[in-house]
Amino acid sequence: MNWKKDYEAKRTSAAEAVKLVRSGDRVYAGTASSVAYGLLAALWDRRHELENVEIQSSQAFEPSPIFDETVDNPFHYLTYFIGVGERKVYRGGLPVNFTSVHLSQVNIWSKETAKPDVAFFEVSAPDEAAPYLTEKPDFAKNRTVREAWLAMLGDLNICSQKGLVERFDGTIGAGTILAPYGGVYRDSPNEAMAALIPTAGETTTAMLMSHGYDPDLSTWSPFHGAVYAVTESLAKICAAGGDVSRARLTFQEYFERLNKNKISWGKPAAALLGGLSAQLGFGTASIGGKDSMSGTFEDIHVPPTLVSFAVGMVDARDVVSTDLKGAGHRLALLTLPTDDALVPEYDKALMLYESLHQAILRGDVLSAHTVGRGGVAAAVTMMALGSRIGVNLTGVAEDALFLPAYGGIVAELKDGAPVPAGLREIGVTTEGATLSACGMNLSLSEARSAWSEPLETVFPTDAKAKHTAAPFIPYETRNTARPKIQIARPRVFIPSFPGTNCELDSEKAFRRAGAETDVFVFRNLTAKGIEESVEALTEGINRAQIVMLPGGFSAGDEPDGSGKFIATALRNPRIMEAIMNLLNKRDGLMLGICNGFQALIKLGLVPYGEIRTLREDDPTLTYNTIGRHAATHVRTVVSSVKSPWMAGVNVGDVHQVAISHGEGRFVCREAQLKQLVANGQIVTQYCNLDGVPAVKMPENPNGSYWAVEGICSPDGRVLGKMGHSERIGANVAKNIPGEKDQKIFESGVAYFK
Repeated sequence: MNWKKDYEAKRTSAAEAVKLVRSGDRVYAGTASSVAYGLLAALWDRRHELENVEIQSSQAFEPSPIFDETVDNPFHYLTYFIGVGERKVYRGGLPVNFTSVHLSQVNIWSKETAKPDVAFFEVSAPDEAAPYLTEKPDFAKNRTVREAWLAMLGDLNICSQKGLVERFDGTIGAGTILAPYGGVYRDSPNEAMAALIPTAGETTTAMLMSHGYDPDLSTWSPFHGAVYAVTESLAKICAAGGDVSRARLTFQEYFERLNKNKISWGKPAAALLGGLSAQLGFGTASIGGKDSMSGTFEDIHVPPTLVSFAVGMVDARDVVSTDLKGAGHRLALLTLPTDDALVPEYDKALMLYESLHQAILRGDVLSAHTVGRGGVAAAVTMMALGSRIGVNLTGVAEDALFLPAYGGIVAELKDGAPVPAGLREIGVTTEGATLSACGMNLSLSEARSAWSEPLETVFPTDAKAKHTAAPFIPYETRNTARPKIQIARPRVFIPSFPGTNCELDSEKAFRRAGAETDVFVFRNLTAKGIEESVEALTEGINRAQIVMLPGGFSAGDEPDGSGKFIATALRNPRIMEAIMNLLNKRDGLMLGICNGFQALIKLGLVPYGEIRTLREDDPTLTYNTIGRHAATHVRTVVSSVKSPWMAGVNVGDVHQVAISHGEGRFVCREAQLKQLVANGQIVTQYCNLDGVPAVKMPENPNGSYWAVEGICSPDGRVLGKMGHSERIGANVAKNIPGEKDQKIFESGVAYFK
């Protein structure tokens, strides 16, 4: 490859370039940041040689002789926007045609009205330094393989962002196919969003979304940066199980303030041409986008930024995650061929992606990860971290280990599966938690430390445990009491308060279990709305056999803590009476999850089984010890089966449950904790891989005393828990191994049968 030679062969002067223009031609001169002022100046120098030349432009910001009304001007002007330059032309009396169009119709204007013969663009060339794509990254220079590997994992664009990601709820909607981090230890970063299409019933139709962008590559060459932004986004679609040929794109653009720097003006145009090149090459259209042309603060400039987002549809059953699935599996590598200009050979790339896609549809691919920043070394490390499965690379040369081969994919193949056409075998997964390549051995524990350390002080993932032990005291006696009246399809009343966001997920879970559901939205904008809502709440509770308080952030978790708004509303005398009648006279059930649990404990319904005035030393839920929101999956172990809600599970059963809360830390006096244990009211506890209650993060995500995740009332009929047991489904959280269904909703419905 010799991109410099190729580039130099195409380079010419502005004076030579404008000789392409002939009399009678229509010349597109660019728009806004892409107006080619240098070429316009050269064209002006030819004004005596030309006749009847039309200049097409828009939003011309800089002065140009083309707009000079004081001399004999042979050019006339066509535009769709009157900017600074256009106003000068118009006021000067020069020939100008103006067509008003919506931005969405500019392409129609170009094809049907403008119809240019020659197009001018001012673009920035790649940096004269060695190509980013073919030279070792800085972290790998003058270092051993081991040193380079560890330095690569500490790169800010490769290292763990888990502490940041966990601040955002990635499982809301009960349709998340791929959790942000997957594997047994939840450490393999997911590369694409995969989510089921929201429906009232069950579906396997899902959507994939991914992105691509490398700031260093775009700094070296805005053109190549955009090319590989598109390529990377499409490669991630393919690696996740999608069909690249059916994907669509959208762009986000962000560049430095342009001012009068001619080089700066060429960067957006170069990036857009790169994006266009990739779109045409892959046959994939960009159908949306957003530009933000203001990335400068004083003397600090953003890198040239064109982020490509790819979107595609997929069958949820075909979605592939990034975490390795087992030892003894072959690893295959897809590498994109490039031309002398370091641009992908698109036709061959499409064939390679289709080959891998067909292998995924056959079920031959167990996991896949794209190759980008950090090269194959970064890809296999991310795949290995999730479940601590080792990798022995035998088919990658040392010089290629860390090259950012954007568009490439590493795939883990199931036993007996052939290597997909066009790919090559590069290694095997191993039992030992070790990365091996080019004579180097690196333990995954050391790799994880290097990967997690850089941002730990900024976005922490751990907080010092306040306690040293969390006892597990099993309670296996079930409350076998049944309601006096059996109902085939019990009615569940689900009130939705301002800020609640899990009512539809909860409703779906109960319907799946065989219940009738009634969701009511509490209105608090006016006094009349509040009064009507109180009446409706009372009636809804009186009609129901089950009342469920779903999760969310009622009233923004203000004032004074989560769930207070709900608790205050339910302390209305009429509502209180309806709730206690449900529990004491109709043998009904109550369930509160997350925000609902916070409300139950503020009411006293757990652990006391009644609404009461609370004391300062009563059990409560308070802020997580890490001091931030925590959204992830955790393991919980069943400690007690006293509650009817736990009729479908056994003591010691371990489940993977989604959490999303900032105030989930259960706090209680030790004497009362012991009493709760003796009464069988500690229902579930956060635990480790072995099912042992945990006091440390990440197993105990909030610092709860005795690892308490869920508690119940003395008779078990009121259950409150932090984990979102409703966020389950056949294809939900596929990259989180383990049983996720706690049978809570089925058990609650079965109680009445």
